[in-house]
Amino acid sequence: MTLAVAVSASRVRLPMPAARVRSVATAVLAAERVRAALISIAFVSARAIAQLNRDHLGVDGPTDVIAFSLQRSGRAAPLIGDIYIAPAIARAHARRHGVTEREETVRLVVHGVLHVAGHDHPGGAGRVSSRMWRRQEQLVRRVTSRSR
Repeated sequence: MTLAVAVSASRVRLPMPAARVRSVATAVLAAERVRAALISIAFVSARAIAQLNRDHLGVDGPTDVIAFSLQRSGRAAPLIGDIYIAPAIARAHARRHGVTEREETVRLVVHGVLHVAGHDHPGGAGRVSSRMWRRQEQLVRRVTSRSR
């Protein structure tokens, strides 16, 4: 089977090379034992992600990452999903949390791929103590330690 990840940028600067984004996404898919996937990762403006947030999730305002996945017809069917990341929001979150823009981007790619793979987390305070969040941070540490 095949893991295919497409990366694009619409009127924004990619915060790291597209090849690195692809390698992070494929590392997460491999860690999750996904054997076949077709995933697109689009870097978009704060305005574009705010529109997606409003249209598809009913939430006003921009967010850092939104992921959509199609229902698989069976375990052998490929995982199919779209991930949208707003670099401007990621930059602001990176500054607020004292991490680099690159690390925050890795975190958002990992987060989006985990959502496409079927993981979810509660909103609010329970988010950072959720099983998904712990898995996310484990994978962020794993992929960032490989690039050093």
